[in-house]
Amino acid sequence: MAKGQFKEPVRIQLGRIDRDRLVLGVKDAAAILLREWPAEETPRRTKAMAACLGVIRGTKPPSYARRYFVAACKEAKVLLEL
Repeated sequence: MAKGQFKEPVRIQLGRIDRDRLVLGVKDAAAILLREWPAEETPRRTKAMAACLGVIRGTKPPSYARRYFVAACKEAKVLLEL
């Protein structure tokens, strides 16, 4: 498994109904949280961004970032399935 990759991708839908996305790892998750996030700033989004940064810095495992990213996705109602 590549560095920063999730063991299982996270399936989300940010906009159009027919445009599902698979988030494969921390870099994908961080880019979405920073540039494409459909909801306002919330503590869960902030924690997810901090978790991604921890993985990028090498202080946290990818599973840590995935857990917080999934929580933020649930809150924003963009998570499709686990």
